[in-house]
Amino acid sequence: MTSRVSAAIDAAHAEGRGAFVGYLPAGFPDVATSIEAAVALAEAGADVIELGPPYSDPVMDGLVIQEATQTALANGFRMRDLFTIIREVTTRTEVPVLVMTYWNLVEQYGVDRYADELVAAGGAGLITPDITPDAGAAWIAASERTGLDRVFLAAPTSSDERLQMIVAASTGFVYTVSTMGITGERTQLDAAARTLVERLRAFGAQHACVGIGISNAEQVAGVVDYADGAIVGTALVKALRDGGVEGLSDLTRELSAGTTRRALDSFA
Repeated sequence: MTSRVSAAIDAAHAEGRGAFVGYLPAGFPDVATSIEAAVALAEAGADVIELGPPYSDPVMDGLVIQEATQTALANGFRMRDLFTIIREVTTRTEVPVLVMTYWNLVEQYGVDRYADELVAAGGAGLITPDITPDAGAAWIAASERTGLDRVFLAAPTSSDERLQMIVAASTGFVYTVSTMGITGERTQLDAAARTLVERLRAFGAQHACVGIGISNAEQVAGVVDYADGAIVGTALVKALRDGGVEGLSDLTRELSAGTTRRALDSFA
């Protein structure tokens, strides 16, 4: 089956751009606003949307995202709302929607049930930050059955053996962690991200998108000079928190402007 996420990244490349991947917590600040925010993200230039369902023990999330997910939970978010949000968003935009979720939420819901409901809602696949391919046999089987993308994470500390496994198991793209630690804005991206992308390409990765710490158009531009796309989360969540949907749209347009590549031959 054709990956909608891969197709979106390829379409950005055809326009001389790296892909812009935008993350928002599902249900923040409430379900209705979450839908409008995701649609606004797409309309303002995102090539791929990530939605993260709130989780009580978010080991990878920084303070801004943790606070946002707690707000969503306090405002009544339930897992069934995730699929409602995705269904509403995908009826209003063709931008693919990935779910970035901790594995326990999928396991508790039922792997096959989760996959089937995600497909029915129009979702494109899962990003699974806390499960590795060797521990994800049930999800790999479900994704192959349904055609959903499975995006695994690669870190600068990953061994060559593990990177090989991640590249072989991932579809859509490999989530390339820019630096060790939790999500959040940083003033300077770790140069290890560039090296990690090179290592992933050596093992055959077709698409590698860099995330964690990207917060402005200059950083987006720097990333897409060597990677297939830039992933932004914390800065977008902060913009939505402080400026509402309009503030989110403004920042998305600003960040998307950084995706035009300065060195097209670097991908030859």
